[in-house]
Amino acid sequence: MSASDQIDLPKGMAGGASTRRILFNHLAILVCWVGLWEIGSRAGVIDPLFFPRPSDILVGFWRLYITQGNIWFHLGLTMAEVVAGFVAGSALGIGLAFVVGLSDTVRRFLKPYVVVIEATPRIAIGPIVIAAFGFGWTSKIVIVMLVCFFAPFVNTLNGIINVDRDQLDMFRSMRATRVQTFRKLILPEATPEIMAGLRLAMASALGGALVAEFIASNNGVGKLISTYTGNLNMASAFVCVLTLSAVGFFILRGMEWIDRWLVFWTDRERTEAVGRKRAQRWQKGGKL
Repeated sequence: MSASDQIDLPKGMAGGASTRRILFNHLAILVCWVGLWEIGSRAGVIDPLFFPRPSDILVGFWRLYITQGNIWFHLGLTMAEVVAGFVAGSALGIGLAFVVGLSDTVRRFLKPYVVVIEATPRIAIGPIVIAAFGFGWTSKIVIVMLVCFFAPFVNTLNGIINVDRDQLDMFRSMRATRVQTFRKLILPEATPEIMAGLRLAMASALGGALVAEFIASNNGVGKLISTYTGNLNMASAFVCVLTLSAVGFFILRGMEWIDRWLVFWTDRERTEAVGRKRAQRWQKGGKL
């Protein structure tokens, strides 16, 4: 077939076929990997005591989610700690970053202290936080909050400081107020950096909650993992770990979707789509 006789598929059809092919390849790799794991465990190559068979893990999923159903309570508690700590830490980090970034005096005063606190390992602070706030829910949220504080703070501060100077001078030459400069220039310029910091914070929030539960907790998925591994019930422990992997994956994909939806001007196709929707709304309102 010559080049002139080739048929160009529509963009949506080509993209869909490519996506299906990628998904099929990943599924085939996963099935082969799980099959080799099962065969190796039954042949004695892999110790099933520490690396349980995939079939035993499937039985563990059924037991923890259906028969016993005990994972739902612990997973809900862990996710509540993640959400509360993420919201509190991110709000504190972004708010403080705006205060520091918009004032040279405050930035010079607080920067050394922030650097020292950022260099301190959060795991080392964990026992101190638990000793101060007790073994309840508050200490877990504080630990997650500390874990989620620095990424939004640093990224937001970088976004504010690195605003385009030429545009800033143009705003000043046009006698824009501080509020107008913040709304029309600083905030849009810093938003991509803020979202990047939020993605990093959310990626760390789940780990922070688990560390807090490992240190001292009677509930939560971290406590379940500690209990199951201590009893050498590795199949149930793997169920908990795989559950957390799935939760973390969907959290990160959700944050990516929010980033693409909110910071639409960094994506050309998204920008054009938003422009078309706004134009249609204006036309329906009789303003064009």
